[in-house]
Amino acid sequence: MGARKSIRAKELKAEKKQKAIAVLRDCPTSPRKMRLVADMIRGIEINKALGMLRFSKKEASIRLEKLLRSAISNWEAKNEGVSLEDTPLCVKEISVDGGRMLKRIQPAPQGRAHRIRKRSNHVTIIVDKMVNEEKK
Repeated sequence: MGARKSIRAKELKAEKKQKAIAVLRDCPTSPRKMRLVADMIRGIEINKALGMLRFSKKEASIRLEKLLRSAISNWEAKNEGVSLEDTPLCVKEISVDGGRMLKRIQPAPQGRAHRIRKRSNHVTIIVDKMVNEEKK
């Protein structure tokens, strides 16, 4: 490995140490429904995001709240000795990708069949320190 590559790899490793990642795989909700809730909390401070998820009527918000709590505990595990109350954290990135599809067949008129696609998704949340935009 060249010098530039190893320096860049060390920089990326240091950046990754600050971030906390939580992943939810094969969640039995369609990606479209999950993205509605994910867009709601993207870039928001974690306490506010937890409140929004707690009082949302969407079923996907229950799963996302649990996943966000997991990402917060992952951050606490990576940053021992740092208080969660002193550090302003936010949902840096959240992505919802399509998971596997269960394909079923439903009878239709005149001997035909319609295909039913039961969709699932994969969700990834990255929690990181909040960047103050006033400093820019």
